[in-house]
Order: sequence, then structure tokens, then C-alpha cells
Amino acid sequence: MECISSLLVGLAQVLCESMNMAERRRRHKTDLKQAISDLETATGELKAIRDDLNLRIQRDNLEGRSCTNRAREWLSAVQAAEARTESILASFMRREQRKRMRRRCLSCLGCADHKLSKKVLGTLKSIGELRQRSEDIKTDGGLNHETCTEIPTKSMVGTTTMMEQVWGFLSEEERGIIGVYGPGGVGKTTLMQSINNELITKGHHYDVLIWVTMSREFGECTIQKAVGARLGLSWDEKETGEHRALKIYRALKQRRFLLLLDDVWEEIDLDKTGVPRPDRENKCKVMFTTRCLALCSKMGAECKLRVEFLEKQYAWELFCDKVGKRDLLESPLIRRHAETIVSKCGGLPLALITLGGAMAHRETEEEWIHASEVLNRFPAEMKGMEYVFALLKFSYDNLESDLLRTCFLYCALFPGEHSIEIEQLVEYWLGEGFLISSHGVNTIYKGYFLIGDLKAACLLETGDEKTQVKMHNVVRSFALWMASEQGTYKELILVEPRMGLTDAPKTERWRHALVVSLLDNRLQNLPEKPICLNLTTLMLQQNSSLKKIPTNFFMHMPVLRVLDLSFTSITEIPLSIKYLVELYHLALSGTKISLLPQELGNLRKLKHLDLQRTQFLQTIPRDAICWLSKLEVLNLYYSYAGWELQSLGEDDVEELGFADLELLENLTTLGITVLSLESLRTLYEFGALHKCIQHLHVEECNGLLSFDLSSLSNHGRNLRRLGIKSCHDLEYVVTPTDVDWLPSLEVLTLHSLQKLSRVWGNSVSQECLRNLRCINISHCHKLKNVSWVPQLPKLETIDLFDCRELEELITDHESPSIEDLEMYPGLKTLSIRDLPELSSILPSRFSFQKLETLVIINCPRVKKLPFQERVQTNLPVVYCDEKWWEELEQDQPSKELCCSPRFVPN
Repeated sequence: MECISSLLVGLAQVLCESMNMAERRRRHKTDLKQAISDLETATGELKAIRDDLNLRIQRDNLEGRSCTNRAREWLSAVQAAEARTESILASFMRREQRKRMRRRCLSCLGCADHKLSKKVLGTLKSIGELRQRSEDIKTDGGLNHETCTEIPTKSMVGTTTMMEQVWGFLSEEERGIIGVYGPGGVGKTTLMQSINNELITKGHHYDVLIWVTMSREFGECTIQKAVGARLGLSWDEKETGEHRALKIYRALKQRRFLLLLDDVWEEIDLDKTGVPRPDRENKCKVMFTTRCLALCSKMGAECKLRVEFLEKQYAWELFCDKVGKRDLLESPLIRRHAETIVSKCGGLPLALITLGGAMAHRETEEEWIHASEVLNRFPAEMKGMEYVFALLKFSYDNLESDLLRTCFLYCALFPGEHSIEIEQLVEYWLGEGFLISSHGVNTIYKGYFLIGDLKAACLLETGDEKTQVKMHNVVRSFALWMASEQGTYKELILVEPRMGLTDAPKTERWRHALVVSLLDNRLQNLPEKPICLNLTTLMLQQNSSLKKIPTNFFMHMPVLRVLDLSFTSITEIPLSIKYLVELYHLALSGTKISLLPQELGNLRKLKHLDLQRTQFLQTIPRDAICWLSKLEVLNLYYSYAGWELQSLGEDDVEELGFADLELLENLTTLGITVLSLESLRTLYEFGALHKCIQHLHVEECNGLLSFDLSSLSNHGRNLRRLGIKSCHDLEYVVTPTDVDWLPSLEVLTLHSLQKLSRVWGNSVSQECLRNLRCINISHCHKLKNVSWVPQLPKLETIDLFDCRELEELITDHESPSIEDLEMYPGLKTLSIRDLPELSSILPSRFSFQKLETLVIINCPRVKKLPFQERVQTNLPVVYCDEKWWEELEQDQPSKELCCSPRFVPN
């Protein structure tokens, strides 16, 4: 019995010990897992602190500042702690795996757990100490000894001239602030980085050079941080901007510095940053890049340098460098497609680099054909273009208003690099309703103001003439991408100008379009009856092969506002024009129509009707115009002239007369053609029209001895274009007695005036003709000279043809009185042809300053070129007869230095 009792007691003890051991293992297992979890959490937090510290060190490095030894030591300790943590976690994972496989006894596992727990607790303690130490660690080890830090940059091509200009500006003491501007991707940053790096290699005289990459949101604060870090200044994060500015000012006041600000978007007040304003005494400089010309003025830049697009040869060189396969690009099969791609880039370095890289591994002709086709029609789908567009979108988003953005997108309806007359563009905007007429404010001038903003933002360029603008190819592709809501709704725009189309796009493509632009193609036909319920703009101009518009073509375009059919070969307007009840702008200039349909009178909202140069137009029914009560612009220059006609019978249409025009209460701009002396005298009687006349063509007014502009009630003050032709008795034009007569005249054309001995009845003062840009005089055989021309400030073009008695442009006895004045200050093109008596273009002491093109044909008595090498640096291109050129006086230095002449047939 005692044995049994002892056995039971022993068994109970063993069971109790087993239960206690199991409980200890369970509790220890729970504690270890919790410790491992705590270790992972603590290590993650330590890594976050480490990453923040590394970011501070990277920022300091970029600003030319060194890292403290204490920070380096702490980072080394963190690295060791991370390594211990990784070892512990690996051991724990192996332990868990062994437990699942039951390969070891429970006592061995317990021993291993105890050792692992000690390691965990020790590592947690170390991590805690590292976290405490991190609170006192500073990364700023002070300013590096270098006065400038080299910046990695891309290679530059074709920028030698710009680099020289920048170096010239930096060497000038008078000018301290330099603005470098241009569109996104043109290479402004690369240019300034190269300047920074060349300062290292060439040496410089600055005490400190500071580079700042600007932030769009925190401009002045960004400068303060970069400058403060560069100078080794320290301040509390809570310190005000004014206090920081004071510290910066004290530190920089005694130093000669060059501050380089890259990518400035908003005006920076240097005084608020603490940066002393550069002047001649401190010899400091501030140079910045921006995409906006206006910002250069706001920043007070004394030098404004535009970074231009690359010339063709440099564009090709850059593209080839990025493709990398010269032998492939020299292949005739590939080269023509490569040249197409390069031309579409328009000299924009970013596009050339992007597309060059995208084509680097393309070796078959088919691939290059596909790339050129995609780039031509859907450039946004070309690899890499999304990055180019994203860069341009910054400029687009930075425009001040939705109106500016809308006007910008509208320019994409025209071909890339196509020069658009600013006035015509603004008239389109008026027709679209973008610009609203307001009493007392010239809406046209508001349009010019908007164009100025777009040019200042480098989203539009100056066209071939000052009166024109154009859009860069890549910028236009971006605009089309934005207009289709970043490519999402391509069906909203049907824009294919100058694509060589002979057939119009299929009717289905017209259905959802908001705008259709097919201008400058070779279209021969149009869809019979397209359904375009949302179409607001239709541009078909300059399709010279288009002779007929289908009868029902306009039936389903209920919201069309702008229609341009100018310079097509259409001979009639279909009667379905009556359905365009929302039309505001109708352009029919240069067409071959002979009759305006009465149905035109249904267009009660029409404001702009352009019929200039419709030489075949014989009939305008009164009902076609009289009902257009909102009409503001009616241009019949070099067009309809049936003002004195009356209805002759029951079936005849009563024609439009001057009296009908006076009933158009909103008329502000009028173009008129008169073909008889009777019509001209009748026009004088309608004084209410005189203030509206801006374009006037007078022809075949026989018996007119002098054309009296002073008889117009406003003395022709609004007259912008004047043409006089085949008035065989005319001797001169009588001008008003005002000091500044004809101040608005821009174009003067005089043709076949056999008795014209002088142009103006009164002398021309400096205030007169101040806006005259173009003079065309031909077949005026009694005219001796045009001495009134030289001082016209805006004159750009002179064309003199077949004036048999013209002896000189200005008489030599008049030249002393104008010797102190600049002659022909803006003249770019001078064409003199068939002038047998002309012996002198300019007195020898004078020279053209801006002449670009000189045409001299059949002027045998002209023996000297009208420019001097010592005065003029850019000599014009000369078009002439080869024999005449060889007979020129040989002692002219300008002839020897002149570029090769362009010989033309005599």
C-alpha cells in the first residue's frame, strides 16, 4: 500500500512539473514573439529617422555643404544595429521552422530561446540609445571651400553664340541682373549649368557662387534656404523670414557673389530674401532662367537673352548623337524619314533628345516610316512625347486665365510654323465669342494684348512679319493634345491643315467634331450633307482646287459660328447657307463668286463679313445685307462696286447702295471699292460712313485731277489701306491740313497713274504716315522721286516698278535737312525694277541699317550698292542680273564682303 501511495505521489509530482514546464514554455514563447515584434517596430522607426537624416545630408551636399563627423558616426552605428536585427530575425525564423519539424528536444529549444531573448533585449536597448542620440545630431558641417560646385549637365550643341553673349553680360559692370528666357525644353537650364561649370575651369572673380533650383510655391523661402546653407548660416526653424533676410544681407554685403536662379515662375523680391541688389559698386550678379519674357521685366533684368531653337544643322547633329547610328542615318532609305522627324521637332532640344533616344534601336525603314507618320498625325502617341508635353503643360497651366488658354489652343487650327496675321486671328476670336465687344474699349486691341501675353510666355513666336505670329511644331502638337482633352476625345477635333489632302475626310469623322480645320489642302470635293450638330468652327480656306460646295452642305450645322471659305475657287454660295443662324464670322475673300444670295440675310447674328478681293462679285442684293443689323465689319475692298446701279425691271434684284450701309447701326469697319468718279462723289455725301472706312480702293475715275482725302468727314484718319489704280488724269493726292494726317495708313498702292508727278499735295512731317508699313508704286511714269519716304518709322517694304522718269528715291538737296535723322529705320525689303532713269538709291553718306532683301532689276544707271561695310554688319541678300553685278564699281568694299548675289533672268 505504501508503494502504491509513493508511486502516486511521484506521478503527481512529475505531472505537476510537466504542467509547470509547459506553462513556462508557453509564457516564454509569448514573451519572445512580443520582443521580436517590438524589435521590428523599433528598427522601422530607426530607419525612418535614418532616412530623414540622409535627406538632410543630400540637401546639404547639393548646396555645397559638408556632413558632420558626428552624423557619419551615428549612421555607421545605425547600420550595425540594422545588421544585428537582421541576424536575430533570421535566427527566429529558423527556430520557428525547426519547431514545426520537431527536430529538437524541448529543453534544447528552451535554451536557444533564452539566448535569442537576450540578444533581442540587448538590440532593443541599443536602438533606444540611438534614437535618443538622433535628437542632438546636426548634419551641417559648414560651407565647402569651393566657391562653385560643378553640376552634371548634358552636352550642348549650337549654343556658342549664346554662351558668348552670357559671358559678355557677366563681364559688364553696368548690368547686374540677367534674364534668360525661352520655352520649356529649349535648353535654358543646360546653358546656365554650363556657365556654372565653366566658371570652375576658366576661373572667376566671385567670392561665392550660389545655385538655386527654384520652387514654384516657395520662391523667396527657397532662395533663403539655399543661400543660408551656402554661407554656413544657422537659424531656428521658427525664425521669421525678415530675420533670415537680415542675416543673409549682413553675410553677403561684403562679398562679391553670383546668384544663379533656375526656373523662376513668379516675381522674386530680392530685398525680402536678403540678397543685396547687384549694382556697379558691389559688382555682384543675379542670373535667372524663366519661360516668361514679362517676368524678366518684373525682375528688373537689364539684360534679356532669349534661348533660341537650334538651327537645322545643329538640330540634325543633336538628333544623330542621340540615335547613335550614323551609318544608318546616312542610308538614303532612312535619312529622309529621319529628316522629317527632325523637322517636326523644330529645333527644340528636348524633343530632339527624346525622339532620338526613342529611335536609337530602330533599324528598318518600316519602323522609321511608322514613326514619321505617327509624329505627323498623332505625335502624343510617340514614345517619350508625354514627357515633352508634361514640360509644356507647366507653361500652359501657368497662363493667367482660361481665356488665354482658349486663345492659345485656337492657334493649333493652323499649320505648324505657319505665319498668321494677328488681326485675322483676333477677328476669329471675336467670331468665336472669346472676346466680347465693350463700349469704349477697342476689342481688337484687347486681342493684341492677349497675343502679347502668349508671346511673352513663349507659347507663340513672331511670324515672318511683325504683324504675324506662328506656333512651333511641338507646341502645336501639345495644343492639339490638350484640345482633345489630352488625347481622350480625338473625335472632338478634325484638324488636318496643309496635309496635301485631295478628298475630304469621310462624313463619319465630321459627326462629333467641335472644330474642323482643313485649310491649305488640295480638296476637290466635300461631303454632300454632313451632320455636324456640335460644329462651331469650319476652316476650308486656301483650297484652290475646291470649285463647288454641295447644295445641302450647311443644312445640319446649327451652331456654326466661324466659316472661312476664302481663297477657294467656288463660284457660288449654296442656298443652305440660310441654316447657319448662329454664324458670327464669314470669310469669302479671294473667291470667284459673282452673286451673294438673298438668303444671306437670314444670318441675323453675323458680325463679320469679309468679301475683299472678290473681283468677280457683281451683284449684292439689298436683302442680303440690310437685315444684318449686328454687322460690325463689311470689307468690300477690291470687290463689289455697283453702288449707283438701280433695279431695271420686275425680275431684277435691287442692289446694295451707300444709303443701305448707313442703316447698319453697328458698323465700325468698312472696305469700299469705287470704279467711277460719280460713285466717288456720291460716297463723299454719306458722311456717316466716312468714320468706318478703313480700306478704300479707287479705280478708273477718269477726270479726277486730284484725289481729295480732306473731303472725307473724318479726313481719312481711320484709313488703313489705300489703293488708287488707272485714274489716268490724277496728278496728286490732296491731304488734310492736319499736322498728323493719315496716321492709321498701313498700305499704299499706286498703279497706272500716268500723270502722277508727286504723291502728296502737302509736305510730310514726322507725325504723318507714322504707321505706313508697305508702299507699292508701279507704272507711274511722271513720278520723279519719293523723298517723303525715308523717315517713316514703321516702313518695312518698298516696291517700285516701271516708273520711267524716277531718278532717285530722295533728292540730294533734301538730304542735308535730314542728315541728323535715321533714314529708313525699319526697312527690310527694297525692290526696284524697270527704272531706267534711276541713278541713285541713297546719297553715299547714308546706309540702310536693317535691310534684308534688295532687288535691283533693269536699273542700268545704278552703279553703287546702297550700303556701307563700315556702317552695316549684316548685309542684305541681293537679287540682280549677273551682267549688272559684274559691271558694278569694283572699289566698293561692301561688294567684296557681300554674300553671293542671287542672279535672276533679265
